[in-house]
Amino acid sequence: TYLNKELIIIDGGSTDGTVEIIRSNQDKITYWQSEPDNGIYHAWNKALGHASGDWICFLGSDDYLWKNSVFEEIMPHMIKAESQGIRMVYGQVARITEDGEIGCVDGFSWEYTWRSIIIDGICTFTHQGMFHHRSLFELYGMFDESFQIAGDYELLIRAFKEGGDAYFVDELIVAGMQTGGITTNCITLVKETAKARQNNRLRVITIPWLISLAWAICYPFLNYIIGGRNVRSLVNFGKRLVMYLSYRKKVIFEHKNDQ
Repeated sequence: TYLNKELIIIDGGSTDGTVEIIRSNQDKITYWQSEPDNGIYHAWNKALGHASGDWICFLGSDDYLWKNSVFEEIMPHMIKAESQGIRMVYGQVARITEDGEIGCVDGFSWEYTWRSIIIDGICTFTHQGMFHHRSLFELYGMFDESFQIAGDYELLIRAFKEGGDAYFVDELIVAGMQTGGITTNCITLVKETAKARQNNRLRVITIPWLISLAWAICYPFLNYIIGGRNVRSLVNFGKRLVMYLSYRKKVIFEHKNDQ
């Protein structure tokens, strides 16, 4: 329902009726094109070339805004963030199962998210919930198109490896996303997080990264043995356990420093 927005669609040359749907809604679309591309980050970079807004959010074909008032609800936080020189605002993302149910909700404090990206070497964020200020791309460049699924992770390393703040809007679900494809993407994601860290001269092998590698290898077997629903519950529990342990470790460290 927010009026001051742009809708830019970059389609990879679909032949499944997508173009017809786009044309039937052309009056609501700022810009669109349908032609073959070299992957998701090539498409996103093309979209950036046509965006003129201050804040940019990327959604895939199976992603959607959680409710009509998302932009209205997050806009005051964007205004506050911009006044403080903060270049990323993000909320939560609901992962939707094949049954149409909420499997889990992703989105954690920036302190935890920054540590997981820069120190631990794992992905604990979902790009669907993130709004990037256009100045972030002007300062740090666009997405590296050599990545298949971790180009957004690599961009965040580039932007925040030396520190910096992002603004987390707690308890605001920005978008919903389907959980399909995780079986085949796990190994690729782990490999590409290592590549992103190597490219940015960060330590590649960490204990959390090794755990994520082991998980990626075991996931297909667990999915077969106990079922996707139980695996997702296990993932959700694991994320919260890691976040708790990370927070507890920080509290203990600060307590020791105060003594």
